Amino acid sequence: MMLLDVKNLKTYFYSKRGVLRAVDNVSIGVDRREFISIVGESGCGKSTLAYSIIRLVDTPGKIVDGKIVFDGRDLVKLSEEEMRRLRGKEIGMVFQDPMTSLDPLEKIGDQIVETIIEHERVDKKEAWEKASILLEKVGLPGDRVNYYPHQLSGGQRQRVMIALAVSLNPKLLIADEPTTALDVIVQEKIMDLLEDMKKEDRAIILITHDFALAADRSDKIAVMYAGWLIEFGKANKLANEPLHPYSEGLIGSVPDVWEDRDIKPMLGFLPDLIDPPKGCRFKPRCPKAMDVCDKEPPTFSVDGRVVKCWLYGENNG
Repeated sequence: MMLLDVKNLKTYFYSKRGVLRAVDNVSIGVDRREFISIVGESGCGKSTLAYSIIRLVDTPGKIVDGKIVFDGRDLVKLSEEEMRRLRGKEIGMVFQDPMTSLDPLEKIGDQIVETIIEHERVDKKEAWEKASILLEKVGLPGDRVNYYPHQLSGGQRQRVMIALAVSLNPKLLIADEPTTALDVIVQEKIMDLLEDMKKEDRAIILITHDFALAADRSDKIAVMYAGWLIEFGKANKLANEPLHPYSEGLIGSVPDVWEDRDIKPMLGFLPDLIDPPKGCRFKPRCPKAMDVCDKEPPTFSVDGRVVKCWLYGENNG
């Protein structure tokens, strides 16, 4: 049984202008000890999908349909109190900006200890000892428990966030852009940490706009565009032989220091998700668009992957 099985998930935001379909009929599965990256441009729905999984979508957002089956339970049907007990304990989250996620007025140790005591039957002394061990586990000296967030660098704060996220030994760890604004050396160390977490019998979901990073580290890659999951499959296949024109465009936009090739940036912008294009949402930017793309494509199974594109329909639709 899959650890996480998201089926036909729809998360919409409601405004005076209309309904913004941030996650629109998305289905994705994650096995135990599997590292999956969700990639795409900013605004394509990656983070909203992650926040939907842990039921932390802010108002006016709302999960309107679909299932989020985690370890045999549909999270959509759980009460807020049940979700509160599950967050951290079974699903850990590394948020995008550690400076806004950490309390600037509390020591690092106090924040980790608070999480541990909230969910486990341990006294404060045991919790402090565990906090120190957790920091050492993510490559920080144990005495950093006595530091405030502003005394740490960006990379160190991100490690603290990872320590917080794994403090209760969750089965699934979701990391939302954990390497944004970090230099490449620190980025590699953070990714090594995430891979180490996977070896400890956790599943990992990495949210990133960095396709090269995803291809290098993941077992599978999910590509999102304008609220849709448009391609999902094994990382090496998807990186070397992308099926969807958008996946191909993302790869062509990535510089490669090892090969002498031209970067081919994609033209155009993400559509307005309150008033998306008729049919395929990528059609206005797609170099392979056809007349049939005026209709929304279904999701096809191709070569062990799924792809939402009419190029793979019978007789091209």
